[in-house]
Amino acid sequence: MLYWLMKYVLLGPLLRLLWPTRVTGTENLPAEGGAILASNHLAVADSFFMPLYVSRRVTFPAKQEYFTERGVKGKFKKWFFTGVGQFPIDRSGGTAAQAAIDTAVRLLREDHLLGIYPEGTRSPDARLYKGKTGVARIALEARVPVVPVAMVGTDRVNPIGSKMWWPRKLEIRFGAPLDFSRYEGLAGDRFVERSITDEIMYSLMELSGQEYVDIYAAKAKELLAADEAGLRPAVPAQPDAREVTRLPESQAG
Repeated sequence: MLYWLMKYVLLGPLLRLLWPTRVTGTENLPAEGGAILASNHLAVADSFFMPLYVSRRVTFPAKQEYFTERGVKGKFKKWFFTGVGQFPIDRSGGTAAQAAIDTAVRLLREDHLLGIYPEGTRSPDARLYKGKTGVARIALEARVPVVPVAMVGTDRVNPIGSKMWWPRKLEIRFGAPLDFSRYEGLAGDRFVERSITDEIMYSLMELSGQEYVDIYAAKAKELLAADEAGLRPAVPAQPDAREVTRLPESQAG
């Protein structure tokens, strides 16, 4: 009830009024059943605008800290993030990561739409970065399609480091669903999961028009921070050698 109140009465009408948005490809959204909406991630604003133009409820994983802070501010955050369709995940370790994946799979099997950012965190420079394979693991275990979603212009509305939202025109592009049923039974195979994830990221690259960078966004942020601090990175900016299978972070990464 709170979700629909936020979407159609409290927050949604204001977002539609102040940020005109061109939306294409809504015919690619499934009318029923579970599905993953896999999006590029430019700004916090992504998680507000994308669900606004999906007729069904979209649920996003979010940092557990949003739901556990104490005091009046903490209660407001919990109310707000619950209202915009987010659920808490614990990112403290391997067991917690598996629990988050299990929760995502359960929601999909209950016919929810699940929003995921395969990059795991916001892009530091509006380019598209290597996807983490948690999205593939979830898709295989839940046996659901993946709909690629390109957010265009949200980085200009809500730049990283800015608390202000600026009036800009936006665009949201929903791509054709990706079917990975040919890999049924292969969840946990890291080569299969990497292949699926790369296919999703290629679709996002084509849909968004972004330049693709074959390292993780988190590593890119480390390198940028080291450069800004005048420090030479300990290792060259080459593609990551290790694979990480985990549920991507929320929109606040």
